[in-house]
Amino acid sequence: MVPRVSEYTACGVTLLGDTSCPAGVTLAFTQRTGGYSAYPYTSLNVGSHVGDDPIAVKKNRALVLEAMGHREFASNLVVPHQVHGSNVCSISSLEQLPTFRERIAQGCDAIVCTCAHVPVLLCYADCTPVILVATDGAVPGFAVIHSGWRGTIARISALALQELCAQTGGTAQHVLAYVGPHIAAADYEVSFELIRKFTNEFGEFVRMGERNLDMSAAVKTSLVDVGLQPQHFVDCKRSTAHEVDRFFSYRAEQGMCGRHGAVAFLRE
Repeated sequence: MVPRVSEYTACGVTLLGDTSCPAGVTLAFTQRTGGYSAYPYTSLNVGSHVGDDPIAVKKNRALVLEAMGHREFASNLVVPHQVHGSNVCSISSLEQLPTFRERIAQGCDAIVCTCAHVPVLLCYADCTPVILVATDGAVPGFAVIHSGWRGTIARISALALQELCAQTGGTAQHVLAYVGPHIAAADYEVSFELIRKFTNEFGEFVRMGERNLDMSAAVKTSLVDVGLQPQHFVDCKRSTAHEVDRFFSYRAEQGMCGRHGAVAFLRE
């Protein structure tokens, strides 16, 4: 099984996802158009922490789930408080929802889910979205990861992969990895100090030119180092900072913008 990302439109919104639903998982990366939010959050903003109208955000999230075919489970949606850390939280049953929501409200940047009918959403505006799907475990499952530079250098994707395998009983060699829209190396110039940290951690190949940083390469390395097969990694190759007509970019829009999302859902 090879992961693939294609673009499709449903309910007036355009998503990027693997429409083959690997291992019963529906997954998608949202774009910024087709929603209810007004400027400067125009228009499919799914982030609730940026100053947008909460009603518009709720409608946008429901619209995304409808486009994915899961609107009836909108009340089960889980969205963590993202803190640019490396904390991974897991949920395995609907009964855990109330306490799980309390837990992820304290700070969480990756969620592992082995529970059907629980949509998981994390939000982005330049950071790297990662979705992992287990394909060989005793139970099915997925992970959704927010990999900013702090999380990336802490190898949060590798931590989530290991937790996903622990929860499903699967092996890293059979996990599929999807990277969504994020700031590409050509648009991501960082300080000399930060580029040195990354090259020391991952190798010189994460550097483009003098001090541009390739986040996708760092994420891939962290995953391959703990057993992911390179052919099971796919990057949609869309740069948020270069395509602000289609994606939100904190850097290109000088901090005043909405958030697009990575969403995954396990069918029963």
